[in-house]
Amino acid sequence: MTYPTLSGRTAVVTGAASGIGAATARLLAASGAAVALLARREERLKDLAARIAAAGGRAVAVAADVTDQESVDAAAARIRAELGAVDLVVNNAGVMLPNPLQDGRTDEWTRMIDTNLTGVLRVTRAFGDDLRAVGGRGGTADLVNISSIASHIAFPNYGVYSATKAAVTQLSASLRGEFGPQGVRVTNIEPGLTDTELGDHIDNPELGLDGQLGGMFQQIGPIAATDVADLVGYAASRPSHVNLRQLIVLPTRQA
Repeated sequence: MTYPTLSGRTAVVTGAASGIGAATARLLAASGAAVALLARREERLKDLAARIAAAGGRAVAVAADVTDQESVDAAAARIRAELGAVDLVVNNAGVMLPNPLQDGRTDEWTRMIDTNLTGVLRVTRAFGDDLRAVGGRGGTADLVNISSIASHIAFPNYGVYSATKAAVTQLSASLRGEFGPQGVRVTNIEPGLTDTELGDHIDNPELGLDGQLGGMFQQIGPIAATDVADLVGYAASRPSHVNLRQLIVLPTRQA
């Protein structure tokens, strides 16, 4: 599905190299938006940009690391130079690294906090002035944050990941108070079990695709990245006075 009312918009999608980010970028471009693709894997981004262009869309591949302030600032400057002011930001970049807290994997804690939470803060700050300027003059401006159902439901060994996503959900609610009066919509989306590359990052075989997570995939059946992307497009395509504040999307069999 595409959303024609998104035609002419300028979007930034983080974590666009795969999964929900790539699916969202494709949908927005197919709907007529110009899309800046942000992620660390530049070759993946270039390939996606080429495929979007071949389908008649417009996309710019911008290699950036949301855990690095200078990288985010440089990406923002390049995007404005090539595409102009941004009116739609999708904070999707994330990493999921479950392990028992007592394992003391401080490297994983830091990586998840820096990517899942501080990365959202950096990107929101980098494009916040653009969004407020568009909203302030009566245009449609959207900030969409991809959180997780893990922000509400406790999963064993996912404590730090869940905490970062709970922070994103709370941050989204708080940002509505800041951005809403300035004409900027803030939408928080919480997917459940989704078929993405997140599981590939898990180095604990008992918890990864050969263990706990893989068992969930078999028993429940995940939703697709395109299902989440469709919610992004739907939320951003509503009339500008309508803000879908919170969206939860789960596989039918997930409690």
